[in-house]
Amino acid sequence: MNSVNSETHQHSDGSTSLQAAMNQPRHLSAILIFLLILFSGLGYLFYQLYGDIVQVGGLDTRTVILLVVALLIALGFEFVNGFHDTANAVATVIYTHSLPPTFAVVWSGMFNFLGVLVSSGVVAYGIIALLPVELILNVGSGHGFAMVFALLLAAIIWNLGTWYFGLPASSSHTLVGSIMGVGIANAMLHGRPAITGVDWMQVQKVGMALLISPLVGFGLAAVLLLLAKRALARQPELFDAPQNDAPPPTWIRSLLILTCTGVSFAHGSNDGQKGMGLIMLILVGILPVAYGVNHSITPQQMTQFASESHHIVQMIQQHSPNAFSGSLKDVQQQLIDYIQSHQQTEKLLPALAVHIQDVEQKITQQPDLSQLNNQQVSELRNQIYLTAETIKQLDKQAALTTQPQLADALKSYQQQIDKQTKFIPLWVKIVVALALGLGTMVGWKRIVVTVGEKIGQQHLTYAQGASAELIAMGTIGAADIWGLPVSTTHVLSSGIAGTMAANRSGVQKQTLINLLLAWVSTLPAAMLLSGVLYWILSFIF
Repeated sequence: MNSVNSETHQHSDGSTSLQAAMNQPRHLSAILIFLLILFSGLGYLFYQLYGDIVQVGGLDTRTVILLVVALLIALGFEFVNGFHDTANAVATVIYTHSLPPTFAVVWSGMFNFLGVLVSSGVVAYGIIALLPVELILNVGSGHGFAMVFALLLAAIIWNLGTWYFGLPASSSHTLVGSIMGVGIANAMLHGRPAITGVDWMQVQKVGMALLISPLVGFGLAAVLLLLAKRALARQPELFDAPQNDAPPPTWIRSLLILTCTGVSFAHGSNDGQKGMGLIMLILVGILPVAYGVNHSITPQQMTQFASESHHIVQMIQQHSPNAFSGSLKDVQQQLIDYIQSHQQTEKLLPALAVHIQDVEQKITQQPDLSQLNNQQVSELRNQIYLTAETIKQLDKQAALTTQPQLADALKSYQQQIDKQTKFIPLWVKIVVALALGLGTMVGWKRIVVTVGEKIGQQHLTYAQGASAELIAMGTIGAADIWGLPVSTTHVLSSGIAGTMAANRSGVQKQTLINLLLAWVSTLPAAMLLSGVLYWILSFIF
């Protein structure tokens, strides 16, 4: 695969001055501020960890080291994600001379930071749902550490490789591939067929989002540009390449800055959640007392939960009167088998009723969850997770269409129990936001040049930049609301290609071939990398 940046291509007269602006050396004061924020963030992270470790009564040295290393690698993934993906937000404002390069990058970093802080967490747990159920239940074990290290290291390695060649590959695509590789390797190591190592229904959902979003970006950006040509026919300067360093008209410049801001914010809100989900997985495995269950649940919510649990059990017993015979371990294995195989048996609903009843009893016996010890919290969280995943699977398969009242009641119950386990503490959002925001300010030039110069055969125009960014902002924002991980890189790059095609500006064939190769190879490459790393690390931990 040839480096995209090795190609030479001449645009308008402003390209020389623009390159000079992008190549300006960093001021010492800017470097010092960057380092101050970086080390302040790390200090805040260690302060939070210290308090939590003291709360659980201390950890052995090896576990503390593994915890710190795992968290730093997770934050490293978000940092790399930041400088890998920042081009998608700033390329248009830089190449239309709407903002100076350095200011644009800092501006983008600020709104990536804010996007992470206000994110919902839905995407975070959507990513975790791709992982094998047995690894999630035992994430604090050796295999759990091997899983976390393997998938994060594989994602970082591939992101750095594609960044080096200036290729706008997808961090989301990479992470999904890494998770799939770990799941498949885990299944094979345990003597099961490879296809049982991944929740293929969830992969299909995520895969469709990653596949369709670039097509949406290409098509809608092209249509929007054509509509703009009709509506703004009296302002032909919007559809011409910028001349020298002249900024665009005020209103179009404001629109370009607005879309840069929106894409940065949406990128932070969507992509930042992937790191948050993995960090929560690490924290839950090692510090379950602090992070296994949501301590902010009120006594009133606990009472409501207990009442709803009792009602659900009664409904299941009415529909499936035969009681489940076996231990709680047998019950849990029944649920695990169903989640892995998607094959429902007559024992499933009775087993689910027993499981819900046991969860209810544990919570009502100790309504103050902060008083539970490590083992109790881990067991309770795993039970809640198994219950929620079983109900989700029943809903996905429409397994209770003949029992709509039970199906609705179970769905409502799942939403209740998700509140007890699917939460993101504020400090986790802050450190991930810092990692992503600071990452946008480092190493951004390689992919900015690809997006701004190498996709089309002519210089990016004001209207093309605005059209591509508007569509990217809307698409990513909608995906965040629906809890779908999409690729900012793919949506924006395909949007620019769509505007080039609609404007008949031409596209650079070699660049598109390289982009397509990166898109096609990302999934198998990440799967192979993470699978091999997991296999190696499973012998170490």
